[in-house]
Amino acid sequence: MPELPLKPARELAQHPRRFPNESAEYRQARTELLAEEIELRRHIERVAARRRSLPLGGQVPQDYRFEGEHGPVRLSQLFGDKQSLITYNWMYGPARPRPCPMCTALLSGFDGQVPDLLQRVAFAAIARSPIERQVAFKRERGWRHVPLYSSGGNSFNRDYAHEDPESGEDNPALNVFVRRGDAVHHFWAEEMGPESADAGQDPRGAPDLMVLWTLLDKTPQGRGTDWYPSLTYSQP
Repeated sequence: MPELPLKPARELAQHPRRFPNESAEYRQARTELLAEEIELRRHIERVAARRRSLPLGGQVPQDYRFEGEHGPVRLSQLFGDKQSLITYNWMYGPARPRPCPMCTALLSGFDGQVPDLLQRVAFAAIARSPIERQVAFKRERGWRHVPLYSSGGNSFNRDYAHEDPESGEDNPALNVFVRRGDAVHHFWAEEMGPESADAGQDPRGAPDLMVLWTLLDKTPQGRGTDWYPSLTYSQP
């Protein structure tokens, strides 16, 4: 199907809506920004289209065995009746007394979305800590929907999160796998890390996975440089 011609973003940015007491200066700057936002939306869609058109990645080297909340399960079984599987490796390795606050904030946001997500794809949150430890934290946080799995007995984190288990450190990782017949292939991974970060910025993907940062980016103070999520906050 041929692509429809796009109207200039500056043309689409013109609309009659106005807010109380806004100045002409504000409206001009906001309209110029809106044109940039429209161009950003278009670029996001172009990137998403290129992502969807990727050829299959490598076939997974083994049908990894995980410990789930309801017993052992293989990678191929995580798909259920879906053809795509999203996995998120959260930083809760055996050496950590508590999980990573950033990963926790991300999964807290995902938790409410999982029932919607599972209508189209499968999803799994994976860490090397024993499953009992992960489930205890899930109860503490009040998560209801995020499915947790332990990879402590396999090499999944080494292969797809590029962890060195001997170091005791762990890495966050987002991966997408696809099933074609009896074969499971890697399809896409988040590869924007510290080595690809721009000067003065924390490494992050684009678009950002965390709605927390997306909302803060809409404010005058932005996301800032000296604040991160915490597992607990002092009461006012």
